[in-house]
Amino acid sequence: MKEFRNEPVLDFRDVKNIRKQRAALEQVRLQLGKEYPNIIAGKRVYSESKTISRNPARPEEIIGVFQKSGTDHAEQAITAALKAFEHWKNVPPKQRARYLFKAANEIRRRRFEINAWMIREVGKNYTEADADTCEAIDFLEFYGREMLRYAESQPVTPVPGETNELFYIPLGVGVILPPWNFPFAILVGMTSAAIVTGNTVVLKPSSDSPMMGWLFAEIMQSVGLPKGVLNFLVASGAEAGDYLVAHPKTRFIAFTGSMEVGLHINELAAKPQPGQIWIKRVVAEMGGKDAIIVDSEADLDAAVQGVVTSAFGFQGQKCSACSRAIVDRAVYKEFVAKLRDAVAALHVGPPEDNYSVGPVVSERQKNTVLQYIEIGKQEGKLLIGGNAIEHEDGGYYIEPTVFVDVKPTARIAQEEIFGPVLAVIKARDFDDALRIANGTIYGLTGAVYSRNRKKLERARIEFHVGNLYLNRKCTGALVGGHPFGGFNMSGTDSKAGGRDYLLLFLQAKSVSRKL
Repeated sequence: MKEFRNEPVLDFRDVKNIRKQRAALEQVRLQLGKEYPNIIAGKRVYSESKTISRNPARPEEIIGVFQKSGTDHAEQAITAALKAFEHWKNVPPKQRARYLFKAANEIRRRRFEINAWMIREVGKNYTEADADTCEAIDFLEFYGREMLRYAESQPVTPVPGETNELFYIPLGVGVILPPWNFPFAILVGMTSAAIVTGNTVVLKPSSDSPMMGWLFAEIMQSVGLPKGVLNFLVASGAEAGDYLVAHPKTRFIAFTGSMEVGLHINELAAKPQPGQIWIKRVVAEMGGKDAIIVDSEADLDAAVQGVVTSAFGFQGQKCSACSRAIVDRAVYKEFVAKLRDAVAALHVGPPEDNYSVGPVVSERQKNTVLQYIEIGKQEGKLLIGGNAIEHEDGGYYIEPTVFVDVKPTARIAQEEIFGPVLAVIKARDFDDALRIANGTIYGLTGAVYSRNRKKLERARIEFHVGNLYLNRKCTGALVGGHPFGGFNMSGTDSKAGGRDYLLLFLQAKSVSRKL
């Protein structure tokens, strides 16, 4: 088997790639509005209530009609997964990994189509969508190889008079709760990690991006994954989601989303239910209030570019997005001037036309971001932006917004906004910048721009985040190269795309035999 390599993102400056993507968008347009069932034990299941997925750039355009199940279908899905586990747990790891490799090849074949659905369903531009699809491929290829590594003979210390071995076995039935912001990559990553380690799952996608979950369920069916190993359930989060988490037969929950929901899941999972015989394992990847420090000795042009890309890529709707720029006062004025020009150069428009900045994902998200902008107007000085954009198609557009002279303790400097809003904070010096950067409840990503090696080394040790980047942007983690996951209220210290991630879905068994 070839050594793992990240799937290269397509260059959309190439006219050929642009044409292929536009053709795929047109093909997807012809399929809009169809209804899609839940898949439980390989069977198509429908509910009375429905979930409507809409195009955030054109809300009247219905991506698809999905189910909105309650506890009845949730129970069926858990039962199906539990039954399938009895067989799947004994399938050899090589065979399980083979399903992932086949799925990766199928995604490569359908790459432009998957991008097109993503562009329409969540409002990513071409490059952001393709990077998401590439990351999904990477997860499949990386986790398949990792399972083969974990299946090898594990080293143990020899004991006289005994033969000893240690090997890994799966946990059981898991609930997979992915987010809408990386609607394919994270969904595929969490689901495939659970499946390749021998577990069976109930996959409940975000109600803002159910189409991406359907595509993956369809792909896994197409490569022959046995029925019941992956159960696809679009359902009410408050009703079915809580039911799945609390269910006594649920062995683990893998979640990516907000801190508030993650803490709720952790609390609910911690309480044992009648008939439950284990402590549930929770893998929670939550929010961030990520900062980029711009030192007095930084390359300001590079720093501005890194901040703008990190803050406004996919409209700031990334847990890794830069939402705080902490700038040394010695270069503050110059940085702010350059920043304003760079943000003013961003173009906002329909993702189908590949604008650099598109809509936020929903009306609910738009309203939340606009509320924070109003708060920001009381807490700092509005440098640029600050308004919703009225579009003829009615999309959820907001101007890229920057506030300067923000205090470190301000709400817009402490709370996750998840939108195109950046707070710029002035620091006295590098010591002060580090103190401000660490002064939140989160610890996900961060970056430092400086030409001073000693300062970079200090940041390497003292900047308390799970993913730290030196002289580069704080978004764009690559599977294998940048194992992803943060500290504090950013999650449970998991590292997606890292060499220890599969351990979260496994348990070790030691067997000793007397000679």
